[in-house]
Amino acid sequence: MMRRAAARLRRDSRGTTIIEFALVAPVMLLMLMGFMEVTYQAYVQSVLSGAIRKAGRDAGIQGGQLNWTAIDQTVMKQVNRVARNATMSSSVHQSYASFSKVAVPEPYTDTNGNGKYDAATECFTDINGNGVWDADQGVVGSQGNASDVAVYTLTVQYPRLFPISRWVGWSPTATLVGTTIMKNQPYATQSATSPKQCCPGTGCQ
Repeated sequence: MMRRAAARLRRDSRGTTIIEFALVAPVMLLMLMGFMEVTYQAYVQSVLSGAIRKAGRDAGIQGGQLNWTAIDQTVMKQVNRVARNATMSSSVHQSYASFSKVAVPEPYTDTNGNGKYDAATECFTDINGNGVWDADQGVVGSQGNASDVAVYTLTVQYPRLFPISRWVGWSPTATLVGTTIMKNQPYATQSATSPKQCCPGTGCQ
């Protein structure tokens, strides 16, 4: 009797579908939420990139730099249409004389030949006029003048759609960065400056 009951139990496949579903469902849900999260992030990034490119064009016209706050708000308004809880964490404007100067260090005299600037012994050319050597010679907080090159970077954050971050080690907040590099319109003659030479002990002259 016991042997026949055991044999019937081994042949009985009822309920196996539920068990299989219970094993597969968490993995499927994780993959689905991960795909939706990544796709949504790509969509928000696309909107941010498009909005900041338009903002860069608006800022490049004469008088555009007077409306930085309004330009930032316009970008965020576009982003908030697809990510309602997104917030702006930083907005950076930098200007350069030309594209070749973007993210280039200020020139310095490498006296000891070690390949890096030593403030105690070496002179440098103060391109951005702030009195200190910078690894990026851009003028921070400036749109520049006519025909200058402007770099506009906006960083936004928004809470993720799903709690998947706790399961896969992601941050619960997504951070996206939008950057555009554009040349200001030639509404006037490009301003030419004479950078000062700065040396330890003598200052900038």
